[in-house]
Amino acid sequence: MPGNNYCPSPTTPRTRLERLLRDRELRKSSRVSTPSEEIGDTLSEADFFSQDSILSCQLSDEQQDFEGLLEGSPPQDVRPRKQRLLVVANRLPVSATRMADDAWHLEISVGGLVSALLGVKEFDARWIGWAGVHVPDESGQKALTEALAKKRCIPVFLDEDTVHQYYNGYCNNVLWPLFHYLGLPQEDRLSTTRSFQSQFDAYKRANHMFADVVNEHYEEGDVVWCHDYHLMFLPKCLKEHNSKMKVGWFLHTPFPSSEIHRMLPSRSDLLRSVLAADLVGFHTYDYARHFVSACTRILGLEGTPEGVEDQGRLTRVAAFPIGIDSDRFIRALELPKVKESMKDLKERFAGRKLMLGVDRLDMIKGIPQKILAFEAFLEENPQWREKVVLLQIAVPTRTDVPEYQKLTSQVHEIVGRINGKFGTLTSVPIHHLDRSLDFTALCALYAVTDVALVTSLRDGMNLVSYEFVACQAAKKGVLILSEFAGAAQSLGAGALLVNPWNISDVATSIRYALNMSEDEREKRFHHNFMHVTTHTSQEWAATFVSELNDTVVEAQLRTRQVLPVLPIDTAVSRYTCSHNRLLILGFNGSLTEPVDSSGRRGGQIRELEPRLNPELKEPLKKLCGDEKTTVIVLSGSDRSVLDNNFEEFNMWLAAENGMFLRLTSGDWMTTMPENLNMDWVDSVKHVFEYFTERTPRSHFELRETSLVWNYKYADVEFGRLQARDLLQHLWTGPISNAALDVVHGGRSVEVRAVGVTKGAAIDRILGEIVHNKNMKAPIDYVLCIGHFLNKDEDIYSFFEPELPAMTHISSRATSPDPYGYASRGSKPKLPGSRTPKSQAHLMKQRSLSTLERSNYGAAASSSSSSSRGHEGSSVLDLKGENYFSCAVSKKRTNARYLLRSSSDVVELLKELADTVP
Repeated sequence: MPGNNYCPSPTTPRTRLERLLRDRELRKSSRVSTPSEEIGDTLSEADFFSQDSILSCQLSDEQQDFEGLLEGSPPQDVRPRKQRLLVVANRLPVSATRMADDAWHLEISVGGLVSALLGVKEFDARWIGWAGVHVPDESGQKALTEALAKKRCIPVFLDEDTVHQYYNGYCNNVLWPLFHYLGLPQEDRLSTTRSFQSQFDAYKRANHMFADVVNEHYEEGDVVWCHDYHLMFLPKCLKEHNSKMKVGWFLHTPFPSSEIHRMLPSRSDLLRSVLAADLVGFHTYDYARHFVSACTRILGLEGTPEGVEDQGRLTRVAAFPIGIDSDRFIRALELPKVKESMKDLKERFAGRKLMLGVDRLDMIKGIPQKILAFEAFLEENPQWREKVVLLQIAVPTRTDVPEYQKLTSQVHEIVGRINGKFGTLTSVPIHHLDRSLDFTALCALYAVTDVALVTSLRDGMNLVSYEFVACQAAKKGVLILSEFAGAAQSLGAGALLVNPWNISDVATSIRYALNMSEDEREKRFHHNFMHVTTHTSQEWAATFVSELNDTVVEAQLRTRQVLPVLPIDTAVSRYTCSHNRLLILGFNGSLTEPVDSSGRRGGQIRELEPRLNPELKEPLKKLCGDEKTTVIVLSGSDRSVLDNNFEEFNMWLAAENGMFLRLTSGDWMTTMPENLNMDWVDSVKHVFEYFTERTPRSHFELRETSLVWNYKYADVEFGRLQARDLLQHLWTGPISNAALDVVHGGRSVEVRAVGVTKGAAIDRILGEIVHNKNMKAPIDYVLCIGHFLNKDEDIYSFFEPELPAMTHISSRATSPDPYGYASRGSKPKLPGSRTPKSQAHLMKQRSLSTLERSNYGAAASSSSSSSRGHEGSSVLDLKGENYFSCAVSKKRTNARYLLRSSSDVVELLKELADTVP
């Protein structure tokens, strides 16, 4: 790759799977071959903790090991430079406390992301984020920046108002509840709208501040990895600054279904911002599927097995389940302090089965539901009342928020009631702790637990379940896991999956877990233990970055195949230098009003009949009034549609793919071949009527030469399924033996006679125009624009100078004359003049179409339309530099150039109109 210092050798495997398998084997061999003292036994008892484990923030005496890893050590020998990885998260992995004006105390923070990336040895990581403190003075910012630089951290300085609006406001008050299916805050509608907007503005402002810091420290070849819902706007900011930057984004929470996400006022902005990234990652396939569904249903984009496509650009979307550093937990069980704690716990709960819950005291963790299920179990199983104890560790969070305060009171009330109901003078069934435990105490507790209860109502992953499994090699305890936690996708085969809202179901699972046979416990544990020890956090991080590098390479290969955008200045310049111009314009999707994927215009369901974009009326009038310019609107629409939109212009209208033609000052004439068989119409019409009734918001059009079923405004998935059924029914039923073409468009199905295309009709249309205008001067400039179906793209090739096929392929990528025809054009030839043999291969001497010759015989070949077709094609005298074929918002096309949207068409025609005197 250009500018990438980390390009693999020429022997790199070519396919994605080969490359990823190669990278995985290299990581494995690196871990085996690297001496232990180089890797460092750095992740000791109080280093970094997983995102769901509840541990104290106090560091052990082994903190120096971790700090040495963060700070790095000077290289002892000359080695290839590692690829830099810029990890951008809302918070840095350290917390800062100001000791003096120029002195700061840094303390290691907890977090699963930290421990994940510490194990990725093949990258040189830098951390960018907010340090958690407000630093208004420059001297304090400079001192903190210098202190953090020693930890390979780069601070983003946010003011207090931004933090309040961005972090406490939009992130925690809007996005977090919505992503966990809690809905938006229920406040007064007007004040909520104002609050949403101000918080969203702060959110964008904060993301721009993060982007400024990234851009300041970015070096060519770096990988930028953005994390979580706090930074959904960041990929777009980074790509706008540098389109070649490698950007990945990963979400550590659930991503809700499209029906939930569409409630968000800023839904489209956030989706498009995330789609600017090269690779988007989620913990589970469900979350990735929801994201793709939101992009298709809300933005109207195309979802593919690889990700989301938008005008040829692919954003790859994939699932990357995070793990833990399982070796760290396994090693911790051998520490004397942990063994001593295990012994104390066994003595304390001797003769009783120990059940454990470890959660933040949060609405999504399902703590009340868990305790109520335990109460139901005790009521239904009195024999277990003095033989089992539930130890619930609930770490307080956001204690200043009224909802969390209410939850705390609710949990305390339920625990008190159950202990009063089932407790004795010497014991109680529930031990509830409103605090965190240190690493050694938690590992000891995991190791002696018989049943772990994880009953999240909605959770991104929940790594407590992973940590429990990692510590259970001796005990082989049972895991009861909520099906709404992301971990259920990974550990579901070995755990007992429950719906936490179904209290009786959870109570039944508790009884089953306590009575489970030893053989079943071993089998379930073995399955989960193998997953936890192989899908580690380090493997997760390395896999994501490896896939991001691979995705960027593939994107560059695809970019080379994408058509160049039309050079408008060149097209306008060649237009002004020409003498007889022909403009062929499509209608639907090119000249029509822009409408979103839902079919809304101004908040209302749009009319089914397309309308001309009002911005084009003046430019079209000027172009049609130019004596040197002939304008043709060539559309598949019905004649009445073109009449209603273009009656006021002096132009040619070609309806139903060129089968009907008229000058707006004259009457409609037919250019269709004689004896066109239309006996199939009634049978196909009945099929289209049936599927229109079955598919809400779909409709069909009955034209004189074709039938079209359109499901553009129907539900995306349902419309696609219905179209598939319709096509199967057509091929096996009414058209199985008919000479018909079935054209499946982006969101439509059209049935027409074989050979009826815009390209087949344009020769006859030109003949009529030349005859009508008595055209003598050769046509030396052609601009053809449209959002045509693939079947109709033969119109683009009609005007191409006839060169060998290899010339087309080898020269297509050049611009502004991609075909290299600038010096190959023929001399002007009028109708009836003779062409030298040396120039004959450059001329367009087309006669009847294949359809006419084969189906209609001599009668058709002697018709006036065919002679005029010959007359029309012979008046063409194009040089390659004067021919511009443009596809509008299409990924795969035979055109030379691309116009991204109908707005670009408006801009082009306005500039052409400005040149008309």
